[in-house]
Amino acid sequence: MDLSLIIALDVVNGAASLFLLCLGLAIIFGMMKIINLAHGEFVMLGAYATVISANAGLNIWIAMLVVAPLFVGLVGLVIERCLIRFLYGRLVDSMLATWGLSLCLIGLVTTIFGNTINGVPTPLGGFQVGAYRSSWYTVFLLGMAVLVMALVYGVLRFTRFGLVARAVMLNPGMAATLGVNPAKIYMATFGIGAAVTGLAGGLLAPVSGITPVMGTAFVAKCFITVVGGGAAIISGTLSAAGLFGLVNQLGAFFTTPVYGEVILFLSAILLIRLLPQGISGRFFKGTL
Repeated sequence: MDLSLIIALDVVNGAASLFLLCLGLAIIFGMMKIINLAHGEFVMLGAYATVISANAGLNIWIAMLVVAPLFVGLVGLVIERCLIRFLYGRLVDSMLATWGLSLCLIGLVTTIFGNTINGVPTPLGGFQVGAYRSSWYTVFLLGMAVLVMALVYGVLRFTRFGLVARAVMLNPGMAATLGVNPAKIYMATFGIGAAVTGLAGGLLAPVSGITPVMGTAFVAKCFITVVGGGAAIISGTLSAAGLFGLVNQLGAFFTTPVYGEVILFLSAILLIRLLPQGISGRFFKGTL
């Protein structure tokens, strides 16, 4: 009983964290077809914004839930206006440009703060079930994953902005003839994707090692999850995060964390080989 509970909690926590990390990338890549190799650095900026704000005396919850997404969202808007808007429809160029942006952000943060920075303590207490001990913060992360998923789904499905954004991504020329300014929609969508990524970085700051290169540990896993999920932003990312979170946590539990990562990537290769359009392309067609 204790063993099954430990495995179940680890799997759920891993899937929730992976979903939070991937959702911002799914918005940017799934809707805008921009391969943002600086996605991991957006996570890193959110974590740094949280730690710096909290260490300056700001409440940890405000630092995580307000400062991190706002700061990274604003950074995303600036980057979109200065760089990304020239790269729409140019996949290879977007890869090269955002890779350079990634190196630039890492170098800038390293220059300002050095290679390390003090972290923040994990809020909330812990609980114990049998021999298993965990933190209530992991339960909070699960709740935040559900809340963020519901908010993004609600915005894309039930608001005018979501309708217009999906229309622009499908056919910007037709949307422009109806009076929509595609450039503004692209800018807002990229900013929202960056803000969601910053929120993920802020939420994971108390449980992650915070360094300028921390994003490199996330970017590959995030991309294979988004690609494995397919075109559907919510259902695809959620299903892929659940599947890969299960594979990764089980592999790490029964072997080692390193072998867990290897098993995850091998599973992703097999999935993409069998389902080149992703999970949503096969099972969730026509859904968000």
